[in-house]
Amino acid sequence: MTRPLPAMIVVMVLLMIVSVMIGAASFDIFAAGSDPWTTMVLMESRLPRTFSIVLTGAALAVAGMVMQQLVRNKFVGPSSTGTTESAALGLLGITIFVPEAPIWVKMIVASLAAMAGTALFMALIRRLPPREVMLVPIAGMILAGVIGAVVTFIGWQTDLMQYIGTWLMTGEFSGVVAGRYEVLWFAGAAAAASWFAADRFAILGLGEGVARGLGLDPKPVMRLGLVVVSVTSAMVVVSVGMIPFVGLVVPNIVSRVMGDDLRRTLPVVAVSGAVLVLACDILGRILRYPYEIPVGTILGVLGSVVFLILLYRPPRTA
Repeated sequence: MTRPLPAMIVVMVLLMIVSVMIGAASFDIFAAGSDPWTTMVLMESRLPRTFSIVLTGAALAVAGMVMQQLVRNKFVGPSSTGTTESAALGLLGITIFVPEAPIWVKMIVASLAAMAGTALFMALIRRLPPREVMLVPIAGMILAGVIGAVVTFIGWQTDLMQYIGTWLMTGEFSGVVAGRYEVLWFAGAAAAASWFAADRFAILGLGEGVARGLGLDPKPVMRLGLVVVSVTSAMVVVSVGMIPFVGLVVPNIVSRVMGDDLRRTLPVVAVSGAVLVLACDILGRILRYPYEIPVGTILGVLGSVVFLILLYRPPRTA
């Protein structure tokens, strides 16, 4: 049996090279060391954009896997449970009351708001019948719609709709340059930290009663999972806007192929998420070259089709 991780890493590296080469500005990459123009384009635009895409895809995919373990449901993700909308609500609040706040303050406020929204979703689904699996994503979408409506209403009243569009409707990387994407490294670090607790997340996914029976205290693991999901979602919203479906479809596809061993599958999930977002961003750049289609639009169409396939095609049984 071939190992998927090395193959996915090769695909990711190839797509990163393609991403660096595509753009409205043409240059000779082999002259990067001697031509100041080429060096500037690479260091200020192409490489930051490519790194931000990889970090976003990997972090969102891992956050989706962690969230699915926390709520024990394969049909949820950060973009469908109110997490990203809560992060936008926190950003909106700090923008209204402290508009001159530095980026790290906005990052903290957005993360706390995303954590509160995720905790609210988890509190709501505890009241649902345990056997009604499909009620969980429906509740998440309703909560996301309510929070999104609150964000839109406040943004309309305060004349901040342009910000709302950037956070919740854009999902694109054309504005990423050096100095405007570095907070995504925090999202990558939060996603990487989840690998060290992969076994605990897997045990928690069996249920709190089973976890306690195996000697695991669920509360610290739950808090760690909330931090991973909220920090990742907040950093992505702050940097590039809402990116849909990555945290939903990638964990499902990988788990169907490789099983539910989180320690083994989390690296594959991260690389697969990066590959998916890279491929969609490249597609969005070449379909109407030299203009761009936002990656959020490409993922919205592709992700909905893949999600419907996953929904109506049950996993194969051994």
